[in-house]
Amino acid sequence: MEKKVLIAAPVHPVLLSALSSLGYGYVVHEKITQETGFELIGDCAGVITSTRLQLNKQLIDAAPRLKWIGRMGSGMEVIDLEYAREKGIACFGSPEGNCNAVAEHALGMLLDLIRRISWSYNEMQHGTWKREENRGTELEGKTIGIIGYGHTGAAFGRKLTGFDVRILAYDKYYPERIPAHFVNCPTLAPIFEEADVVSFHVPSQRDTIGYFNRDFIGQMKKPFILINTSRGNVADTASLYEGVLNGKITGACLDVFEKEPISIIDKNNHLNRLLAELSVLPNVVMTPHIAGYTHESLYKMSKILADKITFHLNGQAF
Repeated sequence: MEKKVLIAAPVHPVLLSALSSLGYGYVVHEKITQETGFELIGDCAGVITSTRLQLNKQLIDAAPRLKWIGRMGSGMEVIDLEYAREKGIACFGSPEGNCNAVAEHALGMLLDLIRRISWSYNEMQHGTWKREENRGTELEGKTIGIIGYGHTGAAFGRKLTGFDVRILAYDKYYPERIPAHFVNCPTLAPIFEEADVVSFHVPSQRDTIGYFNRDFIGQMKKPFILINTSRGNVADTASLYEGVLNGKITGACLDVFEKEPISIIDKNNHLNRLLAELSVLPNVVMTPHIAGYTHESLYKMSKILADKITFHLNGQAF
C-alpha cells in the first residue's frame, strides 16, 4: 500500500518531488479546516502543516499510521510535541527557511514607519503635499532591543548591523547564541533602560503569551517603537492601544495579531475596534501576517523539510 502524506499548507514542488522519491503519495489541501483534517488524516504516514491544522492529541489519535509531521515555517506550537514524542512521531520545523524573510519585513516596516513612507505616499495619492509634517527619523545611533535570539531574531540582528545601531539581545533559553558584537542581556533590564525599539522574535508558549503588556510598557524608561513579527498573542492589544494613545509607544509595526484573520472594517468585537483605531494612526504600520511569505521562503522551507524528512528516513542526522 502506498504511503500517504497530507499536505495542509502551500509548498514548493521541491518538497513534492522529494516525497515522491521517498515512495509517498500525497493529497494537497492548502485551505484545510480542522474538521476536514479529521476526515483525511486517518491513513496518513506524514503530515505537512502550517497554522491551519493543529496537530493536537485528538488529531494525532485520529492518525494511527502517523510517523512524522513537518511544519512549514517557525513556531511548533501547532503540534502537541510531547504527545507526538510519546507516540514515536518525529517532528520537523523549518524556521531556517523563512527567518530572512521575516527579518527583511521587520526592517522594512521599521524604516517605513520612521521615514513615514507609506503615510506620505497615501497623502500624495489624495493630492496632499506635506514635507515638514513628514520629516522622518534616522535609524542610525538608535538602540534596538531584540527579544528572542533564535533564527529570526538572529537574522534581524544581522540586517541591522549595517545601520550603525546598538543592539541589545535577550534570549531566555539560548543566550550563548548571541554574538560578541551585540550586548548580551542576562535579563530584560538593559532593554527596559535603554531601548528605542523593541522587536519580539519568540514562539507562542506558556511564558510568552501576553509577554508584552502594561507591566512591560511601564518598565520601559524611554518612549519606544514596538515591532511584533512573532506571534499575535505575545502582545496584549489593549495594552498596546493604551501605550500608543498615551505616547509611551511612539510607533508600532505589527504583522501578527491576537486573533487572525482580522477585519478592521468589522467592528463588532472589542479587538477589531482597537485595531481599527490603531490602523488610521500615522505611527502604526500593519500587514496581514505576511512577514515570512516570500517566493524564496516557500522554496527554502520546502527544501529544508524535504532534507530533514529524507535524512530522518535514512537514519541520518540533519
